[in-house]
Amino acid sequence: MPPATVIAVSRKATHGPDKPNCDVIRLVAGQGVEGDAHCGPLVKHRSRVAKDPTQPNARQVHLIHAELHDELAGLGFAVTPGLMGENLTTRGVDLLDLPKGARLRIGAEAVVEVTGLRNPCYQLNELQPGLMAACLGRDVVGNPVRKAGVMGIVLTGGDVRPGDPLAVELPAGPHEALIPV
Repeated sequence: MPPATVIAVSRKATHGPDKPNCDVIRLVAGQGVEGDAHCGPLVKHRSRVAKDPTQPNARQVHLIHAELHDELAGLGFAVTPGLMGENLTTRGVDLLDLPKGARLRIGAEAVVEVTGLRNPCYQLNELQPGLMAACLGRDVVGNPVRKAGVMGIVLTGGDVRPGDPLAVELPAGPHEALIPV
């Protein structure tokens, strides 16, 4: 299997699902992606701000695996990096199987700690009808499987570019499965 890499980086200063691709993004420790609407130590997602704007921001960085884009293309969806709101599009690491607290070393300096799953939202259907449902599945016993990537916080900042390597460091066991954050 080829090494895990970043294939695209994206940011957007305003809220909305699609984020334009960039040549480089800067991750800022304790904040997120510089210049992104979700950057900051306190929660920025509008639904969570409405409930409690003093919550810590466990969703500073959104990562999606390009393998999901491949799966969605097979179902007839035209999905490109950044379209679903992710800041980093990766290839070669099963983001959804990572445990809570896994650390992703990205490029030369950046470290992101995985906090949980992204819950697919209705805005995906505004991009393409049926996209939200395509990002949800069921496991063998009928439990929901959320496929829309993972969220994380920035532990160590740094610049991240397409082509940067990505390495996973698992936390000491026992491992805690990801849940939506």
